[in-house]
Amino acid sequence: MKWQWKLGTFAGIDVYIHATFLLIIGWVGYSHWLQNQNWGEVLSGIGFILILFLCVILHEYGHALTARKYGIKTRDITIYPIGGVARLERMPEKPIEELWVALMGPAVNVVIAAGLFAYLFLTSNLVPLSELTLTSGSFLERIMMVNISLVLFNLIPAFPMDGGRVLRALLATRLDYVRATQIAASIGQGMALLFGFFGLFGNPSLLFIAFFVWIGASQESSATQMKNAISGIPVGRAMLTDYKSLSPRDTLERMGQLILAGSQHDFPVIDGDRIVGVVTRDDFLNALTRNGQNIAISAIMKSNLPEVDSYEMVETALMRIQESGVPALPVTHAGQLVGIVTTENITEYLMIRSALRNAASGINGI
Repeated sequence: MKWQWKLGTFAGIDVYIHATFLLIIGWVGYSHWLQNQNWGEVLSGIGFILILFLCVILHEYGHALTARKYGIKTRDITIYPIGGVARLERMPEKPIEELWVALMGPAVNVVIAAGLFAYLFLTSNLVPLSELTLTSGSFLERIMMVNISLVLFNLIPAFPMDGGRVLRALLATRLDYVRATQIAASIGQGMALLFGFFGLFGNPSLLFIAFFVWIGASQESSATQMKNAISGIPVGRAMLTDYKSLSPRDTLERMGQLILAGSQHDFPVIDGDRIVGVVTRDDFLNALTRNGQNIAISAIMKSNLPEVDSYEMVETALMRIQESGVPALPVTHAGQLVGIVTTENITEYLMIRSALRNAASGINGI
């Protein structure tokens, strides 16, 4: 993966750190050096940030392990300067399941904060909050307060925070899922406007949060509408049926000719009557740059790809495209290749379907 490094695999889930995370470590170390001119303080500041993001990782595991309980796998967890992201293969279909998955992340931070409070109270090490800052004061009490802040921030009822998903799940127990998403997204965007307004008067970080919330709410609403639009549509209606194919023994020169001759970008590779792989335009261009046009397609094709049956739903096809990382997958029926499914073709099908619906509505309204 580009610009991120794997920290390890824990509970069967790969954990990555994004390269931009190093920026916050560098900034914290530099800030502590300017303030204290002491390497011990610098290391303490960096240690604080590392423990903070350990809490963030545990937060994401709260989501991931709860989702696993409902049969939903987590592809990976990635740590960014603004927090962590657990990539679930899909969102829970039942509102109560989404509610629990959303709540279990903040619940982890509640447990951490409660455990630290109990320890500090029992050892008489609690100090007044007025003595704490982000960079000074009791180390453990600062960790406790940051976990409390994570809970409060994540429960703001706005996408992409956990609170937005909690709100959507609660609304979806009474309303249609799409309508529940639209309401939750609208509330989130309203809060983004408030954050942006107050950010203009002295707190620039609120402007960043406002932008983050606005974009997150918009993306969640669009994704839900897309999911609703493709529900119940078989792949056979949206697949590409007029396509060219390649043999494993063809060269890159042959693929270049096919690309220039038409609009197809990705090609199934067929050996006899058996599909053995797919070659994409990106892989073609990379290989062409490195090796020239005389190498065989078999050297660059992607093999062992998931196939999609023409009777399966488009939603399933999109999920397999995302999981495989390949923009085009072969569509088969009864063991025979009958087409290719791509995100682009699905989008074009939906556009045509929407235009036809609008035309029918216009005619009926006359």
